[in-house]
Amino acid sequence: MMLLFDTVKLPQNYILPTGVTNMSLIESESNDAALVERVRQHDLSALGSLFDRYYAQVYRTAAAITHDSAVADDIAQDCFLKLYRYADRIDTSLPLAPWLYRVTVNLSYTWITRQKRRRVSLEAVVDSLMSPVWHSPDHVAERNELQNQVHQAIRELNFNQRVVVVLHYLSGLSLEEIAEVLDCPVGTVKSRLYYARENLRHKLHTVNWAHEVAHGFV
Repeated sequence: MMLLFDTVKLPQNYILPTGVTNMSLIESESNDAALVERVRQHDLSALGSLFDRYYAQVYRTAAAITHDSAVADDIAQDCFLKLYRYADRIDTSLPLAPWLYRVTVNLSYTWITRQKRRRVSLEAVVDSLMSPVWHSPDHVAERNELQNQVHQAIRELNFNQRVVVVLHYLSGLSLEEIAEVLDCPVGTVKSRLYYARENLRHKLHTVNWAHEVAHGFV
């Protein structure tokens, strides 16, 4: 794998920034379009700016799907290589992030189909589904056991269901945004998310904390 830039390793519990305003989002998208235009002229510094801006999101999404940090880094590198290679095909009138998510999901799927074991790591999803009470020192053992149970349940989801869980709960995308990323109707996304939730409830019904976990998917 050709490395475009020195990789910044992220901690497993890294949380992406929130609270982006509409104005800053518009400015960012406008700036993205200008950077893509420069990438089309083979400006590597512009590619580096996009890499710095989006690497964390791409890496975390790939890591959550593949459950392999090294593979996630390879996928992130490959994603930006494709951005460089296919910059002329990118519609700069649209936000760049959905294009990057789509490439990341496709690369992750390709990697998974080549593996005998399908694994996924969703520490951030687990944290988002758990009540704050489970973070107290008195519940460390319970929290760890709950995490293991949820991890296993999500590992057993099929790829389509796993991806919508990752994009919705980890990356924070709306159903409409996920539909754009996966190039499918919103109804399909709703259906996959519904069945993913139902499967997780079914898999976790024997766990003492199943109610708390399932509630997070409502």
